[in-house]
Amino acid sequence: MQALLRMRAMILDGEWPGGSRIAELAVVEKLGFSRTPIRAALLRLEQEGLLDALPNGGYAVKTFSERDVSEAIELRGTLEGLCARLCAERGAPPKLLAEARVCLQAIDALLDQAALDAAAFSRYVDLNARFHALLSEMAGSSLMSKELERVYGLPFASPSGFVVAQAHSPKARDRLVVAQDQHWQVLDAIELREGSRAESLMREHSRIAQRNLRDAILNQAKHPVPGVQLIQQRS
Repeated sequence: MQALLRMRAMILDGEWPGGSRIAELAVVEKLGFSRTPIRAALLRLEQEGLLDALPNGGYAVKTFSERDVSEAIELRGTLEGLCARLCAERGAPPKLLAEARVCLQAIDALLDQAALDAAAFSRYVDLNARFHALLSEMAGSSLMSKELERVYGLPFASPSGFVVAQAHSPKARDRLVVAQDQHWQVLDAIELREGSRAESLMREHSRIAQRNLRDAILNQAKHPVPGVQLIQQRS
């Protein structure tokens, strides 16, 4: 795990630029870990989509088009919409509904603060991820949970993938407030067993991530977001 975290950070921080070749032995010498954890970490990073395995051995840091990332976010919104509809149609467990309400109340408390500092954004990321995880759990489908976990693992496609990009935006609070209102509306639709409404709201919810993606790319020079340098801006 230590090797994985270190190597992932090196990629996202730009220490290994997009397209650069990574050889197992070179990483062993650089980081001081043995070959076994380095090999396992390289395989995991390939599965996460940050590395490409090369035909002649070794790996290369993957680059992404803006379209790739946009489609990954779209896929996440589609699956989460289906998940929300299943939650509503099947009836979500009261315990999970209560946990979701507590989670959203904690986000409300954050947004009531006079200023959103780095700690507040970090806390929002954790709470936001928890709410989305609860939606997946509410559906009661192991298949759906597995597919959502796979999509969340795609680079930049997690529910909070570009939240930090908002930290320096003058519209940061506005977008978080809109997103939070959508959270509450989705939960309301699930409780009222309104499947189509719940699905529509979750798909619309992912549109905020699309706007955050564009902002992160456009503002990369002034306010860099880890990993965004791997995304090739479309013309």
